[in-house]
Amino acid sequence: MKSIADIRMRGFLKRTPVKTLLKLIKEHSQLLSSEEILTVEASGRVLAEEIISPVNVPNFERSAMDGYAIDAESTFGATSYNPLMFRVVGQITPGQTFDAEVQSGEALSIMTGGPLPKGTNAVLIAENAELVCNQIQVLDAVSPGKHVGQIGEDIKKNQSLLKSGRTLRPQDIGVLSSIGLKNVKVIRKPEVELLITGNELLKPGEQAGGVKIIDSNSVMLSPLIKRDGGLLTDVHHLPDERDLLQQHLSESTADLICVTGGTSVGIEDYGPILLDELGELLVHGIPMRPAAPTGFGLIPGKPAGAAKKVFLLPGNPVSCLSAYDYFVGRSLRLMGGRSADWPYRTKLVKLATKISSQIGRTEYVRLRIENERAYFIAAGGASILSTTTQADAFMLTDEESEGFAEGDEVLVWLYDE
Repeated sequence: MKSIADIRMRGFLKRTPVKTLLKLIKEHSQLLSSEEILTVEASGRVLAEEIISPVNVPNFERSAMDGYAIDAESTFGATSYNPLMFRVVGQITPGQTFDAEVQSGEALSIMTGGPLPKGTNAVLIAENAELVCNQIQVLDAVSPGKHVGQIGEDIKKNQSLLKSGRTLRPQDIGVLSSIGLKNVKVIRKPEVELLITGNELLKPGEQAGGVKIIDSNSVMLSPLIKRDGGLLTDVHHLPDERDLLQQHLSESTADLICVTGGTSVGIEDYGPILLDELGELLVHGIPMRPAAPTGFGLIPGKPAGAAKKVFLLPGNPVSCLSAYDYFVGRSLRLMGGRSADWPYRTKLVKLATKISSQIGRTEYVRLRIENERAYFIAAGGASILSTTTQADAFMLTDEESEGFAEGDEVLVWLYDE
């Protein structure tokens, strides 16, 4: 039988380096399978296949201007001294066709997007034509193909449009629609379940009182999961009961489970114990402040061979935020086919104050940016969530670093998009 005390203390006696945890996350966050969805709903999704156009766009010659469709050769020789007269034989608008063939000396009034009729190969723009009764006067020759959108001008048949792995933008799905693609294959969104533990917690929206506090972690993590391409399927607020947590961990069908709270070495911290019993506790305890009690492991899932990724996140909200952002978000992005890198803008700024760091530990430092200089707000304060709202940016110190001096230029990540 495993020793409960040994399991919970193991990671804190010899903490797993942050870089090792990142490698484990990369190793176990395999790309998910694909699914077919409606093209109109695919913006922001990751493409699972290369898109080859089955058609030309446009598939007919069309007018690029409002004017008159004519045979260009019949205008040759026209000058202001020798104007040529063309009889207007009708009008065509987008979506219509003109069944008769336009003869030499004839012109057809046409609007932008209208298909060129037989017998024409150019468009004389309306500003250069003078309409007299049912005739136009042409004062200058028009070259063949002038103001004509050619077949395949936008997209050619068999052209490669988009590569697999692309995150689709609104204009991308517009292009997919233009080639008649009703459905598209995309990488399935990782399904996420949140298990928010703690006897002291009230659900969001309830009123705090006595020795109870309101859960902020689920509210904070929900939009972050969405940002990272995850699909939050369930949020469960659980008391610190071993059997209840075990049941949820065992029965969950999510690709990834986040347990907040109960991840350290206290008497009611069941997360590490259960992860070790139900599967494999790969990491428990990292040299990072805040977020030291972070854990990561795997639980066998369905189908056979699949494994549910389980992250143990500290209950203190700043620890929870930094651990999610550094580790969980990375796993979700990898599973969903996105870049593992943070979706934050980076910036080089000079420090207005020195920042100390303990060798062997990563510090999650919150900063205020003012006049292109960074001011230290906090590195510790695991429960003081307001330090992140006061901050414009954050930075991470390296485990080998003793810190930075005032005036040093450092790379920071900006919270705002």
